[in-house]
Amino acid sequence: MLAVQCTSQSNDDPLTGLSVRDVPEPELPEDWVRVQVRAASLNHHDLWSLRGVGLAADRLPTTLGCDAAGVLDDGTEVVVHAVIADPAAGGGDETLDPKRTLLSELHPGTLAEQVVVPSRNTVPKPSVMSWEEAACFPTAWLTAYRMLTTRADLDAPGTVLVQGAGGGVATAAIAIGKALGHTVFCTSRDAQKRERAIELGADLAVETGERLPAKVDLVIETVGAATWEHSLRALRPGGRIVVSGATSGPAPSADLNRVFFLQLSVVGSTMGTKEELVGLLELAEGTGLRPVIDDVRPLSDARAAFERLADGSTFGKLVLTAG
Repeated sequence: MLAVQCTSQSNDDPLTGLSVRDVPEPELPEDWVRVQVRAASLNHHDLWSLRGVGLAADRLPTTLGCDAAGVLDDGTEVVVHAVIADPAAGGGDETLDPKRTLLSELHPGTLAEQVVVPSRNTVPKPSVMSWEEAACFPTAWLTAYRMLTTRADLDAPGTVLVQGAGGGVATAAIAIGKALGHTVFCTSRDAQKRERAIELGADLAVETGERLPAKVDLVIETVGAATWEHSLRALRPGGRIVVSGATSGPAPSADLNRVFFLQLSVVGSTMGTKEELVGLLELAEGTGLRPVIDDVRPLSDARAAFERLADGSTFGKLVLTAG
């Protein structure tokens, strides 16, 4: 079968380790299921794997990818849940299992014509969604959904700032935030991405670091060092930052004086549970919410999609089709 694999790792030139090639079909362990992949989407997680982050070199070569939608051997149409973990080990939340892993870290990923996953790691695909749309939800969109629901601690619609419009999680957060009834502000250094964010439904899109017209209840933070100061300054007293990434650097000034004086909360968030994926798909089905898709290509053209991902020019998801 055709698969997109990481065969070597380089922080400076990650795409040197990317290979699109024929590999043996995966073995099917007991209590696992086989998914014939119809569409899979890319995430920055795939680039980090090629850089050597989160994927041990002794596991190479391995198939990349966390997101997919496809068909089980019995014909059931499903969306793949990427978190391989034991909910009991996390107190009912598999994202808190100390041994949790994502597809492509320990087990072969979804950028292939087939993927095998534990039987609990599939959920029904809504019939109203295309394969390409459904394949976009399990990682970036699920991450954004958890940030805006479980981790946000908002009892009613509020005002949300999304840093870094254009990124996968940020784009999802804008759309999900509006579907949940929030007022959504966002930032980007790119004027075109700010325009796209407004088209997506954002109430306001400003230059990164620009003063906002009002303090916000919640900040969705995935950028890190470059936006952290602005995120803290944007919050109302008692507000909250939910952070799930730090693409511009993980060690900004904490500004603890502001944190304690204004009684701000800083909360981490990683991926989401199977139940949250079901909730996200139900929200999308009920409201017409759909992922922003930047580009769709066949699996055989994966390198071009990875080049787009690496240069940062995309707005929305990059999707590969198979089958």
